[in-house]
Amino acid sequence: MKDAFGIPQSLLILGGTSEIALATARRLIVRRTRTVWLAGRPSPELEQAAGQLRGMGADVRTVAFDALDSASHETVLGKVFAEGDIDMVLLAFGVLGDQARDEKEPLAAARVAQTNYTGAVSAGLIAARALQSQGHGSLVVLSSVAGERARRSNFIYGSSKAGLDAFSQGLGDALYGTGVHVMVVRPGFVRTKMTAGLPQAPMATTPEAVAAAVETGLRRRSETVWVPGALRFVMAALRHLPRPLFRRLPI
Repeated sequence: MKDAFGIPQSLLILGGTSEIALATARRLIVRRTRTVWLAGRPSPELEQAAGQLRGMGADVRTVAFDALDSASHETVLGKVFAEGDIDMVLLAFGVLGDQARDEKEPLAAARVAQTNYTGAVSAGLIAARALQSQGHGSLVVLSSVAGERARRSNFIYGSSKAGLDAFSQGLGDALYGTGVHVMVVRPGFVRTKMTAGLPQAPMATTPEAVAAAVETGLRRRSETVWVPGALRFVMAALRHLPRPLFRRLPI
């Protein structure tokens, strides 16, 4: 169960090597989280992440999870929840893709969509049902400001995040009043390995800043979290900008 401040004692991360997710896990372990499940494709990186969190005093377990293998999600997540209640599920997997390449290779574009959206729909519904069965818990979904309005430079990624965001909001509405809390996190450009080499964007942030925002959101039981917070107003303006003007922006 969560403590009086809303901090989960047990955490399941779907996307166990995500830098944002691991920064969140580290922050929560310092607070009070004691059990962490890292779900991801088996790799030295996954085991290294688990070892680092164990070094902080947490009981960390790894489980093989593939976002693209939706048929396996029921079994994989079922095994985790069978071990005991989970206070928070952090849905953190996703790929950025390569816009220029993906426009020329539809199968590669479809893989981005399947990972970021289809896989998240499958895993999110299964996790939500498990949380509802236990009668409590939070589902935290890492979305992106890219989903607020598709940009020419990354509309394939942005469209997949738009779908994820809309799905997560609807899921939150469906679970309202059940004891399950759904929180959508919309970071801007985050400086991680995934974005290394890309041009720096205004108001860029870090995994640690996103983790801090997640913790604050949990305490407040927020439904939507923007990182940094000022992006809420920037995106509100961009969302309503006429398309002929929007096309001219260097974004």
